[in-house]
Amino acid sequence: MTATRRLAAILAADVEGYSRLMGEDEEGTHERLRAHLRELVEPKIAEHRGRIVKNTGDGFLAEFPSVVDAVRCAAEVQRGMAEREPEEPEERRIRFRIGVNLGDVIAEEHDIFGDGVNVAARLEALAEPGGTCVSGTVRDHVGDRVPYAFEDKGEQTVKNIARPVRVYALHSEPNAATRSTGVPLAVPRRGRTAPAAIAAAIIGVLVVGAGGWWFWPATRPASTPAVAGATSIAQPLTAPRLSIVVLPFANLSNDPDQQYFADGVTEDVTTDLSRIADMFVISRNTALTYRNKPVDTKQIGRELGVRYVLEGSVQRSGNQLRVTAQLIDAENDAHLWAERFDRLTGDLFALQDEITNRIAIALNLEIARREAARPTDNPDVLDYVLRGRAILTGPVSKENTDEAITLFDSALALDPHSYDAAAWAAIALTVRVTDELGGSPDLDLKRAEELAGQALRTAPNSAIAHYAKAQVLRAQSRFSEAISEYQETIALDRSRAPAYAHIGWCKFVTGSVDEAIPYFEQAIRLSPHLPGVAPWHARIGIIQLVQSQIDQAIASLEKARSENARLPFVHAYLAAAYGLKGQSERARGELAEARRLDSTYSSLANIGKSTWFENPKIRTLAETTYISGLRKAGMPEE
Repeated sequence: MTATRRLAAILAADVEGYSRLMGEDEEGTHERLRAHLRELVEPKIAEHRGRIVKNTGDGFLAEFPSVVDAVRCAAEVQRGMAEREPEEPEERRIRFRIGVNLGDVIAEEHDIFGDGVNVAARLEALAEPGGTCVSGTVRDHVGDRVPYAFEDKGEQTVKNIARPVRVYALHSEPNAATRSTGVPLAVPRRGRTAPAAIAAAIIGVLVVGAGGWWFWPATRPASTPAVAGATSIAQPLTAPRLSIVVLPFANLSNDPDQQYFADGVTEDVTTDLSRIADMFVISRNTALTYRNKPVDTKQIGRELGVRYVLEGSVQRSGNQLRVTAQLIDAENDAHLWAERFDRLTGDLFALQDEITNRIAIALNLEIARREAARPTDNPDVLDYVLRGRAILTGPVSKENTDEAITLFDSALALDPHSYDAAAWAAIALTVRVTDELGGSPDLDLKRAEELAGQALRTAPNSAIAHYAKAQVLRAQSRFSEAISEYQETIALDRSRAPAYAHIGWCKFVTGSVDEAIPYFEQAIRLSPHLPGVAPWHARIGIIQLVQSQIDQAIASLEKARSENARLPFVHAYLAAAYGLKGQSERARGELAEARRLDSTYSSLANIGKSTWFENPKIRTLAETTYISGLRKAGMPEE
């Protein structure tokens, strides 16, 4: 099993007095804790782009790509828990203690390790029941980005950690100053000079970036500088909402000849971003004028008229290569995203492609989210599209999909001829159909087909329009035709990770079972932290299940469930897998959850109507695995 290192925000939680509560009422305590996790904790973690790494009996361990999201999640969980179980006496209520830390972790498929995790666990132990403690590192990186006060508890010596840890208690209720003015209340920090406090407030957040989808921005404005190479402009420009400059990546290697690789990464990232229609990217020649100069992102933003700046570095030592990149908001110098890639050199061209694709995908996601979150009193077409896309890149659920469709419909109401609004509306409708999220599938699919056709007629060379068409074809069970459209999508934009995953599924349902999983693995490799990645892990599990690789299937499906517990089909396939393993209690529990989420799973007669059973080879495999497992889990025939 491959282990990787990454920077992550770690949240550790346990239940105060769990042993006592279990001693008083074992079954009741267990069921109450499960309900809290299912109804509050798991949705909150998903909402804040985190994932549960593992359950620990009386608690859980989670990681987040953003330390700000981790702190917000902790506060909201504790506020939510304070309102639950009002009928229970105080001494019997379940109350979490939470610790949050930011640190480098060793990540494996189902666990994370390292001092960063250990510190989070120690902070959890220091927290009061219903309270949260964070490390000084977290406090410094969060700055004033959350509306909560922090109480300095000083340096604490904790078990198995060599150096004392600075501890802050997080007050989960928004403080009065924030509620009235929008500016967080300053809490004195022991041992800090004023300049250090100011520096901590502006340093921003340097955390693992999330891979993602893409964005479809506005037209380049008339205020864009027309002269390539200009480094200063007399009057400040109004920056387009979706605008960026990729600064030359620095060569940190001892060998100056390695500059070519740094330049190659810079050029490829610039090119990948420029391929997106109407996106405003400063030319590489203009960006080169900033090489070897001190970086003042606010000044660069004013001079070039951009909202975002990407900077990075390349360092090579022997056959080891490290590439780092960070996205900065040019308006306030805040660090929004950072990623580090450690690789063996091997094939440098393939390595360069992988790194640049990952960076481009992550930037698309982060910038789109950032822009979608900007408040506006009079949203236009792009505002609605960005908001809908930001929701679609979150965990898949009926509520999210319905809300995204409403936003895209609002965009189309303002401009019925908008091809990107039409394409995204078609995509959201097909998600509702293919992921069995309710609604009226036939009507949804008919409308999606009309919208995708409209988008392609308006913009025949648009990657997003071809992707929408492919989604419709897949939902119509026209899998071979869908593969061609997905391939056309990738030809127009190679960084569109979902297209790879959908090719994999189309390969599977048409009988090319052995070819399918590598496509899903490529999609996950391009977007490993995408909140919507759960269905990809699930479909790998489905393929493993019908190939009778039961243990591997359970691992993949459990990973999907930990990423998103609200997908009914994940629970159904887990029920079948547990049934085949003879784990009857688990199988019945997963089946009950699948039926609770979707009545389709009430009988085998309904299951047999699934479109992916139409291929005789797949139906035969499914009968001996999936269907057999559901019978063992207790699903009735009718």
